[in-house]
Amino acid sequence: MVFDFRLHVFYTVACRLSFTKAAEELFITQPAITKHIRLLEQQLNTRLFERRGNSIALTESGQILWQYSKKIKVLYDLAAQDIAALAGMNKGQLHIGASTTIAQYVLPGILAAFRKAYPDITLELITGNTEQIEQFMLSSAIDLGFIEGHTKNRQIKYLPFLNDEIVLVAHAAHELAKYRELELADLYKASFVMREQGSGTLEIIRLALKKAGLKWKQLAIEQHLDSTEAIKSYLLHSNCLAFISSQAVQTIGADGLFKIIKVKDLQINRPLNAIHLQGEASPLASLFLKFVSRYNQK
Repeated sequence: MVFDFRLHVFYTVACRLSFTKAAEELFITQPAITKHIRLLEQQLNTRLFERRGNSIALTESGQILWQYSKKIKVLYDLAAQDIAALAGMNKGQLHIGASTTIAQYVLPGILAAFRKAYPDITLELITGNTEQIEQFMLSSAIDLGFIEGHTKNRQIKYLPFLNDEIVLVAHAAHELAKYRELELADLYKASFVMREQGSGTLEIIRLALKKAGLKWKQLAIEQHLDSTEAIKSYLLHSNCLAFISSQAVQTIGADGLFKIIKVKDLQINRPLNAIHLQGEASPLASLFLKFVSRYNQK
């Protein structure tokens, strides 16, 4: 079952707010995109987009059609998936969003195993921080998300799928790396590189340190970066410490460049969550969640 193509073109342009990006995603020319939008505007007797300098924006009519097109696409996808399931087949496309730590260290092996088990299901992965992934979910840009923590949005259902620990890491040559264990007060003497604002990891760290009695504003945060890999590279060229997910630990220290440092009376545990909109997850999303559950038990 194919989502009405002209409406699909509009939906893609509305999501990306770019004729060029929509053309690349749909593998058609930009003039073809323009033609489909113009014909749709003629059919509805209204303008759907307006130019704002070098960018475009939805008109009021465009906003209305975008809201309905999202619902229509979901219904098309559900119908196609239910029909496939009835025929004993698993086919279709599953749009997954994941925060950066999960996308880098948790999902790659799962995605590869899932594709091997279900070769007729196409997976698309979008990455961002926790806040961004939740927004993708609320806008129906993704079917399923995986995030580090959650903000308790009532429109979203949160399902813990993996336990994680955040550990303190230093460059092996750091003056504090020689200690087997640090006192909490020692953290005031160090400089830190942290994840960016909006990161689920950052919020978990902030809450854990506050609970331990440390004052966040008294910590020397030298830099915020948007990925664990960027933080690791920064550690190599600075005198900073960093809190990093245990999912990245297997790549930390393997080459002797980094050391994990214990902090007395501080343990930062968190569930990594799968998310979908309230209600039942789509058949393909449910299939992927069941697969993840079995995969994690191996």
